[in-house]
Amino acid sequence: MRGRSILLNAIGLIIILVLALLGGYQSGISIRRDTQAAVISQQLGEQFQYALVDMEFGRYENAQQRLEFIIAHDPDFPGAQQKLTEVLVLRNAPTPSLTPSLTPTPDFTGAEQAFARAQQLMAAQDWPGALGALDQMRKLDPSYQTAQVDGMYYFSLRNYGYDLITRQGNLEGGIYQFTLAERFGMLDRDSNALREGARYYLIGASFWELDWQQALFYFDQVYRGWPGLWDGTMTASERFYFASMRYGDQLLTEGQYCEAVTQYKYAQAIAALDGPAADGFEEAYIACFPPTETITPTLAVTPTLGGPTIAPTDTPPGAPPTDTSAPPVPPTETPSPTNTP
Repeated sequence: MRGRSILLNAIGLIIILVLALLGGYQSGISIRRDTQAAVISQQLGEQFQYALVDMEFGRYENAQQRLEFIIAHDPDFPGAQQKLTEVLVLRNAPTPSLTPSLTPTPDFTGAEQAFARAQQLMAAQDWPGALGALDQMRKLDPSYQTAQVDGMYYFSLRNYGYDLITRQGNLEGGIYQFTLAERFGMLDRDSNALREGARYYLIGASFWELDWQQALFYFDQVYRGWPGLWDGTMTASERFYFASMRYGDQLLTEGQYCEAVTQYKYAQAIAALDGPAADGFEEAYIACFPPTETITPTLAVTPTLGGPTIAPTDTPPGAPPTDTSAPPVPPTETPSPTNTP
C-alpha cells in the first residue's frame, strides 16, 4: 500500500509539472504572437507611408504593389483599400490628347517670387516653410529651375527629417521625411545612420514590457550610436538603463545569477540602480560569488601514551619512592670493636 501511494504521488507530481510547462509554453507563444503582430503592424504602417509617397510622385505601379501587400496581411488596415481603388483609377485613366496650340510666353513672376521666398526660408532653417514655398513654385511652373529646385527639395527634406528626430523626438515623421529626400538623391552617411537608429528604436519600443531581452537587444545598438535619441518620452540611454535592470530581474528569477550580475553592471554604468534592481544585484552577486569559508586554526594536543602524566621529582632514577607520610628511621649505632683477650 505504501509503495502504491508513493507511485500515485509521483504520477500526480508529474501531471502538475506537465500542466505547468504547458501553461508557460502557451503564455510564451501568446507573448511572441503579440510582439510579432506589433512589428508587422509597424511595417505595414511604413509601407502605407511609402505608398502615399509613390502616389504623390506618380509611381502608381509601386503604390499598387505596396497596398496589395498591406491588404494581404491586414485586409482591415485603415485607408489601404480606399487608396488602392484610387491607384487603380489613376493607372487606368485614359491619357488626354493634347490639342496643339500656340505656346504662350511663360510668366515666371510667381515662380520667381516663390523661389526667392524658399531660399529665404531655407536660410532661416524653416524647413516646413521652405517645403511649402517649393510646392507652391512647382504648382506655378513645374519646369522652373528644375535641377536647382530638386536640390533644394533634397536639402530641406533631409534637414527637416533630421530636426524631427533629434530635436522633436518625432521618429516616424523624421523617417518619412528622409524617405522623401531619398527620392531626390542618396542620403548622406549621418542621415542614413540616424534613420536606422530611429527604426531600431521603434522596434525596441514595440517589445517594451513584453520581452525585455529583445528590447535590450535593439536599444543596446541605438545606445551605442545615438544615446540621446528619444521618442518624446525617454532617451535611448534611459531605455537601455531601464531594460538592463528589468532583464537582470528576469534572469535572477530564472536562477541565472552571473548573467543577472552582468546586466545590473551595465545599468550601473549609466546610473544608480533602483530599489528592486539593487536588491536583486546583491542577491545575484552573493549567489554568483559565494564567500569562501574561513577555517579557524586550533591548538594541536599531543596525546599522552601510558596513562596520566606524573610530575617529576628530585628522586634520582632507579631509587624507590619515598613515603613522606612515614616517620624517619633513626640511624643504627655501630658498636665499637673490643679487644679479645
